[in-house]
Amino acid sequence: MIGITKKILKKLGEKVGVCKKEVNVLLIRDKMTADSTLGKLYINGEYECETLERTWLDNQKSISCIPEGKYKMRFRYPRESASYDYLHLLVQDVPNRDYILFHIGNRAKDSRGCILTGQTRKDDFVGLSKKAHNNLMENLTNKGERAGNINLIIKNR
Repeated sequence: MIGITKKILKKLGEKVGVCKKEVNVLLIRDKMTADSTLGKLYINGEYECETLERTWLDNQKSISCIPEGKYKMRFRYPRESASYDYLHLLVQDVPNRDYILFHIGNRAKDSRGCILTGQTRKDDFVGLSKKAHNNLMENLTNKGERAGNINLIIKNR
């Protein structure tokens, strides 16, 4: 009887967002130019979108992409931000950096060290950023029950 009750509670919890699922996000940086770093983003092994960051400048605040590594992420709500009036992601515990976000933008100049998303790309540019960002938030919400445990791994190719 206890086993059945636990199963029912787990299913119910998943429906209302009580049970938090773990989501793994992988960013593979595959092209570096003098002005930007381009990559591909995967959620639980499935391709999600293109990414654009600033180029690597030794992790300098506001002008460099962040180091390769493993990070935790969480949703950041519009009420928490003076700049973004939409749901976005906060990358946590980045060495010597604060407020590294996943947000909408097309070029490196749209970022102060954050990660931009797009559905298309060419050198130093991601296109259809708003659409890609909204899809990313929806997919993470569905896979991670909005408040779930989101892991980010960044690798350079």
